[in-house]
Amino acid sequence: MNIVVVGSINADVTVTVARHPRPGETLLGSGNPVTAGGKGANQAVAAALLGADVALVGAVGRDANAVPATARLRESGVDMSAVAQTDEVTGMAMITVADDGENTIIVIPGANATVDAGYVESHAGLISGADIVLLQGEIPADGFAAAISLATGRVVVNLAPVIDVAPDALLRADPIMANEHEADLILRMLGAEPASEDPYDLAAALLEAGFSSAVLTLGAEGALVADTSGIEPVPTPRVTAVDTTGAGDAFAGALVHRLAEGDTLVDAALFAARVGAFAVTRHGAQASYPGPGDVLPAVE
Repeated sequence: MNIVVVGSINADVTVTVARHPRPGETLLGSGNPVTAGGKGANQAVAAALLGADVALVGAVGRDANAVPATARLRESGVDMSAVAQTDEVTGMAMITVADDGENTIIVIPGANATVDAGYVESHAGLISGADIVLLQGEIPADGFAAAISLATGRVVVNLAPVIDVAPDALLRADPIMANEHEADLILRMLGAEPASEDPYDLAAALLEAGFSSAVLTLGAEGALVADTSGIEPVPTPRVTAVDTTGAGDAFAGALVHRLAEGDTLVDAALFAARVGAFAVTRHGAQASYPGPGDVLPAVE
């Protein structure tokens, strides 16, 4: 496989509201059917829809939610031979989307908690044979570390959510992908106090902490790519967002797809920004991702 994703599979339950509730407040909203999600699955689907050769190492339950949670994986052609069915419930994400497109998400790990070191090591051949191994933060820390120890190709990490992982494993990321909040948490976990909240300072601090390269995503402001040659801004198309759920995962999947095709990190990020912008113009996570026939928005 060109790309092996070791990560989570979730059933997403989405509620749409006019605005996010304040603590202790009850609001009325509208619901949607259970849809496919999970950061690992999202990123695998995003890359596969763009034409990448992708396998996923993960787990679901034997419950009814496993069917909608894996539907897009099957449709997009992701190799699911390393996806286990367990006695745990399928992971779930409770998502609230406001009218401005911003979301809040609470994740219940379920079967994703079984993607530990033992399970990951049972797929050593698949992981060690990959050109790129892509990870996130929705599986146990020992499973995360095991996947990195098995990888012989490029390791790309989007540590979201930021979990406490072994620093030597995390620092193999090339690049580390994070938004501003996640970058701050990663630096603090590594004992590297950021100089300020300025994105350029955060990107520089990630390099100083020992990462070979970093991609700092900035939402509507685009991204920053940092490596030994410096820090370069990456613009994003201007679009009207309707739902930001899974947009960062669309970016990550597109990025590794283009890296696997031989793009530089900057060129891959430029393409990924267009894919992320496309995703926010549609509802849902995997349902919003472009395929080969879709026209991506352009940077003005």
